[in-house]
Amino acid sequence: MGERSEKETPVGATMDLPHDRMTVERFREAFPRARWSESRKAWFVPGCTAQRRIGRWLAEIEAEADAFADDKGRDAFAFDPIESRYLEAGTTALLIRTPYSRTLVSEIREIPDARWDADRRLWSVPYRSYEDLRSRWPGIEAIAARSEPEARKERREAIRGTEEEEAVKARSRERRRKRYPVPSDQLPPLDRAISTFVGIVVFAAFDGELADAETIESFYFSPTAGSDYLWVSWRPGTLDELVTTWPARSDPTAEERQRGWWQPTIEGLRTARRDARSREKARQRRLEGASPDEPTDSI
Repeated sequence: MGERSEKETPVGATMDLPHDRMTVERFREAFPRARWSESRKAWFVPGCTAQRRIGRWLAEIEAEADAFADDKGRDAFAFDPIESRYLEAGTTALLIRTPYSRTLVSEIREIPDARWDADRRLWSVPYRSYEDLRSRWPGIEAIAARSEPEARKERREAIRGTEEEEAVKARSRERRRKRYPVPSDQLPPLDRAISTFVGIVVFAAFDGELADAETIESFYFSPTAGSDYLWVSWRPGTLDELVTTWPARSDPTAEERQRGWWQPTIEGLRTARRDARSREKARQRRLEGASPDEPTDSI
């Protein structure tokens, strides 16, 4: 009945809730028509405005949560502040302004409740997350300094005409081909989110072309001697695909890493879902005629 009902009401939005009874109860009160989708492994809220309603509900929950923790974090910052040109103390949150770096984005996203403000082009971190921010700040500041335009220019000049420069360009060219080597006798499933050495991807089609060991070793992983590998094309997963992907119960085994692909873990899926949400928001802004200012992590 559940699957038929979903097909009868295809318009809506999914919600990935934590395994917390009180949160689920509040969600059900706010969305009485919501139902658990076994196939999606998430809650499904029907309706054309479901995504906006969920967004408003989340904003209300966040506004209510951890008021005391915010006060504690503000006091901790006042007692032991971080002094940096990249950090500013705002009225309700700590504000981070840095040059763009994909590595930096990934690092800041590990801070609980860190959010990108597209209008002001900065990251906002609530005071309740100050201890997490402080523990990560040395790494964040170092990456930001390396990402300054002058620092980037110096590194480019330093490697100009060297083998390192050619290696960087070759890696970039290879990534743009959106292909990945897989053992011919251990082919991955298509149209499902899979973890690889280039991130979580969805394999689209087998190209039928043999992958040479030198290319695999240079850009992907160490292939098994004597094994044949095929190229398979890939694309980033959509948010719906990532939400419906059931995570592995444990980290990949040595055998799985040796073959080059494995079932994603929950930690990897959370990062991939954040990236997918960013891509969808940027795509929506483009459709609405706005500039896609929010940084996204493309694989």
